[in-house]
Order: sequence, then structure tokens, then C-alpha cells
Amino acid sequence: MRPRHGVMAVLVLGLAGCTVDPTANYLGGIGDPVRGAALFAPRNLGNTGRWAGQPAEAAVAVEQLEFLTSELATNPRWAPEVNPAVLQTLQVARTEMRGYLGIPAGADPQVVIEAMRRAGAALREGSRARAEAALSVPAFPAGPQAMLAKLNAMPRLPRTAEAAGMVASEMDRLDRRR
Repeated sequence: MRPRHGVMAVLVLGLAGCTVDPTANYLGGIGDPVRGAALFAPRNLGNTGRWAGQPAEAAVAVEQLEFLTSELATNPRWAPEVNPAVLQTLQVARTEMRGYLGIPAGADPQVVIEAMRRAGAALREGSRARAEAALSVPAFPAGPQAMLAKLNAMPRLPRTAEAAGMVASEMDRLDRRR
């Protein structure tokens, strides 16, 4: 009976991690953050308007889109296998998301990912000051207050929704090939 409780605890902890940071190594991706983020893309990116009034969750969505776009283009495990149309759709979605948020096209994806991760964590902990500090980087030229306002008013982004479905379907296709 005891091992069963241990398995349940791992499942609960793993599933709890899915909603906090979609790029983390968690059970839904069987330990692979790229796979996990792709599988959760429809939930987190399929209708970004659902995050209006929830800036912490909107920050996670931005982080996830940046992460997927960057990793599927450069990760040696995934880049050679991913359909180029999926990557192109993700790049269009990132352009759409960055356009809405005022993030320059040439911003370093890793800077955006880290800033959004820290801002989202700070907001979940109730620290607006730490969220503003996290967003005080050159990748956000409008400033942290403007970025938080944009995250708080996140609209539905149609290209992002399209990319969310495509990347999840692509991951399913790749899983079936293995």
C-alpha cells in the first residue's frame, strides 16, 4: 500500500509543476522540457486571452512560446526532426507575441525566457516589485510597468493559437514514429 502513495505523490507533484512552469522537466513531458512544453502548448497558448487579468500565467505563456521557438530551432534532439512548417509557424507566433508586448525582434530569447520566468514566479508569490525588477531588462524597452500592463491585458493571439495546435500535433507525430 505504501508504494502506491509514493506514486500518487510523484504524480501530484509532477502535475502541479505543469501549471507553474511548462518548460520544466515534469511528468507530462516524461522529463523532457521541450516535449512537455509542446504537449501543454494548446492549454497555455491556444487561447492567450484566457490569461487576461492573470499576468503570472501570461508570463508563463510568453516564456513557453519563446522556449519552444528557440529549442525546436536549435536543440540537437528536436531540430533535425521537426517539420519546418511547425518551426515557421512558431516563429510567426513569436513575432505576433513580441509585437503585442513591444519586445524587439532581435531580443535574445534566453533573456526573454529568464525574465518572464522570474516575473511569473514573483507575481505568483505576490511581489510586484520583484516582477518589475525581473522585467527591467533591455528586451523590454517600454519598461516593466508597461510590460506588466500588457501581460495583464493579454488578448487572444490567433497566430499563437495556430502554433500551439501545430506544435502539439507535431510532438504527437514524432512520438508515434519512435
